[in-house]
Amino acid sequence: MESWRLVWRCGFVPVISTAGLESLRDALRIDDPRLTQGSTTTPPPLMCVQDWPVEAACALGFCGWQGDELETVGQVEEFFARACFEADQRLGEPAACRWFLNWFDDTPREEMRRELLAEVERAISERLPIEKAAPAIEMFPKTNEVAA
Repeated sequence: MESWRLVWRCGFVPVISTAGLESLRDALRIDDPRLTQGSTTTPPPLMCVQDWPVEAACALGFCGWQGDELETVGQVEEFFARACFEADQRLGEPAACRWFLNWFDDTPREEMRRELLAEVERAISERLPIEKAAPAIEMFPKTNEVAA
């Protein structure tokens, strides 16, 4: 398995909410221009803009911004940093998160969207219960008795 997939599956997916994954799935499907490569957020996460609203974000930031309804650059940057820290801890390797982040930033957009969409859909399907078939109609056993 490629390193980026391992980091995504074992490092990031466990800390991303289902709503975050669903938001990312939708953005990947329609090629949402607010999903950006090469930066965590737009505006960039600088101290002077911590309270500004987010206009765009990377895959991980997008999950927090759109899925968990975070609003400001500071909130999304904190979410991003915490998710990276937790991924590194889960994987037992300092800066393990870089394998996914570098792949996301450096992969051509169409390829990134196709491959990450498959991973996001996989993660969502593992969380949501399989739809159960409608229960069969129970028929009462036939009797020879006639009601009086």
